[in-house]
Amino acid sequence: MTFDDLRTFVAVCEAGSLSAVAREQHRTQPAVSQHVRRLERELGLGLLERRPRGVTPTHAGRILYAAAAEGIGGIDLALRRLRELLDGETGSLRITTGATTVRHFMAEAVVAYRERYPGVSLEFQTENSSRGCFAALAADDADLAWITIGPPVRGIEQRPVVELPWVLAVRDDDPLAEKSAVGPGDLAGIQHIRLPGNSTSGSRLDSQLPRLGVPSASATSVADWDTAVLLAELGLGHALVPAMPGPPPPGRVRLVPVPALPPLSVGWAVRQWEALSPLARAFADTVDRSLAERSGPAPGEGDGAGREDLPGAAAGPPSRNRGVTRKGVR
Repeated sequence: MTFDDLRTFVAVCEAGSLSAVAREQHRTQPAVSQHVRRLERELGLGLLERRPRGVTPTHAGRILYAAAAEGIGGIDLALRRLRELLDGETGSLRITTGATTVRHFMAEAVVAYRERYPGVSLEFQTENSSRGCFAALAADDADLAWITIGPPVRGIEQRPVVELPWVLAVRDDDPLAEKSAVGPGDLAGIQHIRLPGNSTSGSRLDSQLPRLGVPSASATSVADWDTAVLLAELGLGHALVPAMPGPPPPGRVRLVPVPALPPLSVGWAVRQWEALSPLARAFADTVDRSLAERSGPAPGEGDGAGREDLPGAAAGPPSRNRGVTRKGVR
């Protein structure tokens, strides 16, 4: 029993004629009959009753037709959708990210992707940590995740795209706002606004600050990087955050580089890159290209060695934003 046998049998039942199906499929009538006879031999039951003006299914034939027609219809629909995915014309794409990821890392890319693939449905799901993104991928609730790169996770592939240097967000009337950079001594005397403890960035800070002799205790905590910068602007403390792509934040806040802290890598996480749909690959590539255009050359690509001021950054101290280095991952 083959798929072609069942498809031909369904066509004969619907046409009520072997010869009509033969003409439609550009076959001979004996070739069409052979598909039906093969099914009858395998099942041990007659499936068609020959009549003067065609054929009609027997009781057994009606049972097989009902099941085969439904199954073939579903398979044909699935094959059509798979072809659409391959052609990149329609389909859906699920991306799980942090609360501020789309604004800072994907805004321009999302617009470009929508213009190129207007028929694709984009679904963005918010998670509060990389761990939540990994869980969504493992449960097949997401196709792509934008994360802070961390230790290996079983069943998940991570690919860094850009490196974000750390900056200290301070109010513009704070004495530290006049500095071109701050060091461990400066950090030891500030009131920290704590990043989420369950986030990779928060965990990274918790491990790095003690090595620099900086206490990380804080009475203020936030759920995302943008809120940390806002609270710093309001004068509620100082926020160590990664320097995100794009223009500097508006208002009375300054972002001062912290060169003593190693950069934070961010990028993609998926279950398996080789199994990604063309639509998902195209989205990831669009985001990567957009970030590359905004962050300047990668390390070793000309003067500047991979770290340049972002668009909108003020020249000279106090630095409002620092360079984001892209990773050569493709």
